[in-house]
Amino acid sequence: MNIRIERDAFGRLVLTDADGEQHVGIVPVRAFPLTAPDHGISLVGSDGREQVWVDRIDDLPAGTRTLLQEDLAARDFAPTLLKLHRVSSFGVPSNWYIATDRGETSFVLKAEEDIRRLEGGALLIGSAQGVQFRIADVKALDRASRKLLERFL
Repeated sequence: MNIRIERDAFGRLVLTDADGEQHVGIVPVRAFPLTAPDHGISLVGSDGREQVWVDRIDDLPAGTRTLLQEDLAARDFAPTLLKLHRVSSFGVPSNWYIATDRGETSFVLKAEEDIRRLEGGALLIGSAQGVQFRIADVKALDRASRKLLERFL
């Protein structure tokens, strides 16, 4: 793939495409962020249109790959839920008090539909604030956390 990506003085990503045209302020977007995070990356311009499609991020040169991975990491903030301390009620909305790989926090679960099952026993829990919390394997949680969580599944 004949593209170049760099940061400008304002920290924005600048894409130079195969024709030598520069696109300032591109945003990388994963097509399949949960099931295939390194496959299918769309580089979207500031106008909201796709400028370049990247089949595999590993096919890019090291410098370009690093810049995209840094930008994607900042964009894909999804802490991993490690322990469920308590919930305010077993109905919704309810306040959840949890431990994550990023520290202790709490959030509001608006509806039971905000808990999505993923492949392999994983869950994705959407908070009322828009943060997505991941549970890679429900069976890996401690017994008390699983018991609380089962009330919502």
